[in-house]
Amino acid sequence: MENLFAAFASSAALHADKPALFWGEQEFSYRQLADQANAVARRLQQTFGVQPGDRVAIWLRNCPEFVPVLFGILAVGAVVVPINNFLKPAEVSYLVVNSGAKLLVSEAAQSEPLQEVVAANPDLQVWRIEELAAGGLPTEFVPVVRHRSDLAVLIYTSGTTGKPKGAMLTHGNLLHNVESCREVLQVVDLDRFVLLLPMFHSFMLTVCILLPLFIGGSIVLIKSLHPAKAMIEEMLRNRGTVLPAMAQIFRALAGLPAGLTLPLRLGVSGAGPLPAEILRLFNIRFPQIPLIEGYGLSEASPVVSVNPIQGPWHAGTIGVAIPRVELAVQDEFGRPVPTGEVGEICVRGGNVMAGYWNAPEQTAETIIDGWLHTGDLGYRRPDGFYVISDRKKDMLKPNGINVYPREIEEVIHQFAGIRECAVVGEPDERRGERPVAFVALEEGATLAEKALLTFLRERLADYKLPKRVVVLPALPRNATGKILKLNLREQLARERAGGGA
Repeated sequence: MENLFAAFASSAALHADKPALFWGEQEFSYRQLADQANAVARRLQQTFGVQPGDRVAIWLRNCPEFVPVLFGILAVGAVVVPINNFLKPAEVSYLVVNSGAKLLVSEAAQSEPLQEVVAANPDLQVWRIEELAAGGLPTEFVPVVRHRSDLAVLIYTSGTTGKPKGAMLTHGNLLHNVESCREVLQVVDLDRFVLLLPMFHSFMLTVCILLPLFIGGSIVLIKSLHPAKAMIEEMLRNRGTVLPAMAQIFRALAGLPAGLTLPLRLGVSGAGPLPAEILRLFNIRFPQIPLIEGYGLSEASPVVSVNPIQGPWHAGTIGVAIPRVELAVQDEFGRPVPTGEVGEICVRGGNVMAGYWNAPEQTAETIIDGWLHTGDLGYRRPDGFYVISDRKKDMLKPNGINVYPREIEEVIHQFAGIRECAVVGEPDERRGERPVAFVALEEGATLAEKALLTFLRERLADYKLPKRVVVLPALPRNATGKILKLNLREQLARERAGGGA
C-alpha cells in the first residue's frame, strides 16, 4: 500500500461487516468506521477547506470517534497532529502554533480549556466531534492520492530545549513499522487488541490502532481504567487477546485473584522499562501468557525492538531488533563499540522519521549518516539482546509519557523566592516514574510547598507535577557549575533504602 488511508480502506472493504471496534457494549463495524472516516473527510474539505499537507490537530480523550477522525484527516491528504489530552491550554497553544495547524478537532468535554486555546489563536478553526457522533453526514468521498514519502503524522515529543519537537512520520514510516510489528508479534485477523492507554501516544497509534485495523483484527477500547474491576470486565466481555500496555498495568493484573482467568494470549510491555519484579510476578500469576518487553521512541514510529514471543525472554532487556530495522551501539564519535560496552543506542530503518518539524539543526544532530541517535545509553549482550542502562538525556516517563525536566524547571523558576532548581525522576509503583523537584531559595526566602504545587498545577499537565519538593541550602554542582543530577538521584535512592538524605 502507498498510504495509510489506502491500507485502512482495503481492510475495511475486506472485513466490512466485522466488528472493528468495541466500546463498552457498543460495536462498530469496519463499514461504519469507513463511512464515518469519509464523512469526516468531506467535512474537512468542504467546510474547513483542508488541503493536502495542511496540519489538523486532534485533541480528544479516548473515544471511538478518534479512529474515523484520524483516517478522515489522512483521506484528504492532510497531516495528523495528535495532541496529549492532559495538556493545559498554554501547552496546547504552543503545539497548535508550532505545527501551524489549520483546524483543531475537539469535543464538548474540552469546552472550557478550548476557549482559552481559541482566544490565544483567533485564526484557528475548531470542529467538535459531537456532530460526527450524531450521524447523518454524507459518506461518499474520493480520497486524495498520497505516497509513502508524504508526511502523515506529526508526533510531538520533548526535546533538548525543553520545548516539544514534532517528529515527522511519513506514510512509509508507519506502514513499515506496522508490517514489522505484524511479523514479530505474529498477530492475525482473529486478534482483539486491548487499547487502554491514551490514543494520542505513538505506541497506541501504531500497535493498537493501525496494526489491528490493517490486518482485519479488532480494537477493544477500554472506557476507563478505574475502577480496575470495570476494566477487567470489559476485557473479558469483548475477549481481548493482545494487550500492549505499560509495566504498571501488568503489575495490577499480576495482583488479580487466583481464580480469575484472562482471555489474553500475549502481553507487550512498552512506553517505559519493565522491571524484572513485575515480569516475575506476572509470569507466576499467568504462566500461560507471554509478557514480552519492547523498546521504541516516537522518532522511530515507534517500535524498535522486542523480546521474541517464543523466547528466550531475558528480564531487563529490550530484546532484539524487529524485522528490517537495525540496532547499533555507538560512541560519541559515531563508532560502533564492542559487545558489552555501553554507548548510545542508534536505530536505522524505514521506520525512522523524516526529521523534526521546522528544526533542521536538531534533525542534523539526531539523524547522522542514516542512524537515529536515541539519546538512550545501553549495550549489546553476547547473545545479541540489547539492554538500556541509562538515559543520555534526562527524560522522565510518568505514565509512559515523555516529560523533559527543563520544562518543569522553567515554570518553577517563575515562582517567587526560588534561586535554583532541578527536577529528576523517582520510581513510582503506580505511575512508573514521578518528577521530584529540588530547590534552593533566595536568601531570607521561605517556601510553602503547597503554594508552589498549586502554582505549578495551574501551568502544567497533572502528570508533570512534582511528587514532592525538596529544599536544599544549595544544589550540588561540578567544577564548571553544572548541576549534578546524579547526586540528587542518589539522594533519593538513599532515602528509599532508608538511609535518609
